[in-house]
Amino acid sequence: MAAVLQRGSALAPIFGLPMVAAAALESHGTAIVLALAALIAVAISTVFRPAATLAVLLSMAVIVISDPSYLLVTLSGLFAVAYLVCRHAGPAADVVITAPTIVAASGFTFAGLVATAFPLQLPWLPLVAPLAVLAIYVLATRPFLG
Repeated sequence: MAAVLQRGSALAPIFGLPMVAAAALESHGTAIVLALAALIAVAISTVFRPAATLAVLLSMAVIVISDPSYLLVTLSGLFAVAYLVCRHAGPAADVVITAPTIVAASGFTFAGLVATAFPLQLPWLPLVAPLAVLAIYVLATRPFLG
């Protein structure tokens, strides 16, 4: 068990550093300060696991402030998923990092990148999205509840 825990912990910074780098690549000013704080949080998360979540939140703040290209945001998000999976999996790291996990993360990343290619101006869409997710959840679990 200790070997698996160390493997998951050792892989986490390998994904955490490019997550921050992709977010900070086109940044300047305050965003660079936040990126440095995210790097420090990545380093701290090797010892203190909740700092990994802070690192991802700080990377998101860098993205919000600096407004980088969609491709860099996509890469940062994909690295963030891998980073959190590796860091929070703990002893189950070899179970969580599987082909279905990688395919799902890559697929949703690709779908998000494709969605940015269409310049839709729908200000109401974020209000409908949670309801759509709830409807999908209800439909997916319906066979198991009856």
